[in-house]
Amino acid sequence: MAASAEVIAPEKSNPTEEWTVVLPRRGKKNKLVIPKREKEVQLWKPLDLVTDPERESKLLQKMRTCIEKLENSEFCNSLFAQMQDPELWDKFLKLSGAGKKSEMVIYGIGSIESFESPRLQLGLAILIKRKLDWIGEIQVFDPIISMTESKVLTSLGCSVLSINEQGRRKAIEPTLFFMPHCEAELYDNLLEANWGADNLNRVVIFGNSFGEYERIVSLSQRSIRKHSWRHILAVKGITEEFGIDTSFSDEFFRAFNGSSWHFFSSGNGACLEKI
Repeated sequence: MAASAEVIAPEKSNPTEEWTVVLPRRGKKNKLVIPKREKEVQLWKPLDLVTDPERESKLLQKMRTCIEKLENSEFCNSLFAQMQDPELWDKFLKLSGAGKKSEMVIYGIGSIESFESPRLQLGLAILIKRKLDWIGEIQVFDPIISMTESKVLTSLGCSVLSINEQGRRKAIEPTLFFMPHCEAELYDNLLEANWGADNLNRVVIFGNSFGEYERIVSLSQRSIRKHSWRHILAVKGITEEFGIDTSFSDEFFRAFNGSSWHFFSSGNGACLEKI
């Protein structure tokens, strides 16, 4: 299993919006200051410790309705058909290991009580686990998770991390990271923690298109962005990216637009850039 944090069983500013990058305004040039990244372990517990059975029951029913809607949707049928394509299926099989259960780690899910997009994202993760029977535990973290959401996540078979890993999970065993619409820094932290062709070969990421980040950097030429996204940009030599179709409805578009599967392999002469 992947090296994991302790779990408890009991930011997206707006999960319904597309993930965007805000370009700087013209003006006086300031000296470039590269912010330091926090790497220390941060213990976490829900800020909102108030919950009640009725509130939990309502949210659990919302999640079950959402999962059922997803399961019967054209979007889900299309995604699972893509996953079963021989080219992708061979890549997924590497996660199955030698009879071991692989972990799924969900970062940045947002509030499943407040917004439909996080419910759709969590619902899809649960359906992927059902589809890939060699995926074992689902671990979830977002600093805004409430106690109600934590209890509902547990009822759905997930574990909520009690440590804010800031995306720095090292995959000791093959691990699927489910991270739609996360901040770029979380992806970069994850890549940094697993830097090296052998380590990244154990990682699969479902999240924002790395190719789109590369396109944004090529247009903006911001030095600070190049630094904070440096692992995303440097990993392209060993990355195979497969975009997903979100054209079926507005709600699926809002929840998953710009998302791709990312696989990493040093085969066929590809190499990983040094940083």
